[in-house]
Amino acid sequence: MTELTTARLCLRPFRAGDAPAVHAYAGDPEVVRYMDWGPNTVADTEQFVAEAMSPADGVHPFAVEHAGRLIGAVELRVTSRVHSRAEFGYVLARPAWGHGYAGEAAAAVLGFAFDRLALHRVAATCDPANTGSRRVLEKIGLRYEGHLRDYLHIRGEWRDRLLFAAVRCP
Repeated sequence: MTELTTARLCLRPFRAGDAPAVHAYAGDPEVVRYMDWGPNTVADTEQFVAEAMSPADGVHPFAVEHAGRLIGAVELRVTSRVHSRAEFGYVLARPAWGHGYAGEAAAAVLGFAFDRLALHRVAATCDPANTGSRRVLEKIGLRYEGHLRDYLHIRGEWRDRLLFAAVRCP
């Protein structure tokens, strides 16, 4: 499994001992407010970590560490090998918000997608109300492509998504 490093972060494979740190953010209703999952139960988190430790083909989950502490996750999913396309998403614990870690981790995974996996297109979505996530996506070079109406059914409610994508430069 691949490990990526940035100036401040280590993006590494998940380990069995990560469940408590993952649950600290995955069980936090404020952290998952815009996600299509959570808040997690302990069992949900343990299942996620187990699956992340043995990901399906084309799925690249990364635990995000800062100063030796797990602060979040980024996942890249290849959605089409034929069309060289993937999607990614990220989540950080609340204490890690506002420090630029999401952009740093997302940029590292975007570089991994283009440079190591030789993908052509990488997309991400965010809730229209999640202005912080939108800023992260734009800051790392994804361009706004559209508004997806009633795209996800989350906790009993239809939610829109904004679509962003980047295409690898030749």
